[in-house]
Amino acid sequence: MTYTQTLKAWDAINGAMGCVYAKVDGSVEEMFYVKDIKATMTKSKSEIRVLGYTGAKTKSTGWKGTGSMKMYYCTTYFRRMMVKYANTGVDTYFDLYIENEDPSSEIGIQRIWLKRVNIDSLDIAKLNTEQTELSEDVKFTFDGVEILEGFDKVVGE
Repeated sequence: MTYTQTLKAWDAINGAMGCVYAKVDGSVEEMFYVKDIKATMTKSKSEIRVLGYTGAKTKSTGWKGTGSMKMYYCTTYFRRMMVKYANTGVDTYFDLYIENEDPSSEIGIQRIWLKRVNIDSLDIAKLNTEQTELSEDVKFTFDGVEILEGFDKVVGE
């Protein structure tokens, strides 16, 4: 019988253990009101047809960064950016730092830096008599990324 290692349960990252910071024009905002954040990189590909092969091969030709945040509706920080653009035509680009740090895990910290983040959409105003706490979804794009620190190697048990 072959012994297979398994993930240590305590190394599964607790999604609530981390933080997000926005850096706009040198000013840093700790975004403790974020409930959920996700950034996705998607490759662009071209289809390549070649002689002697009936299938289609692909070649990567670029990438696109998109993301979303679900936040408690308690800050005007991003609404000011949208209104500034609407009223002046001056858009705001900023950086996001996203950190996973679960102290009960043995795999350490991961820090990701999203560069030149730009908001696509957000709720400019809202009320809802059915909710005891308001939240909002913010969609964004980014065009640069760096891994500042990665998780340590996962060691099974």
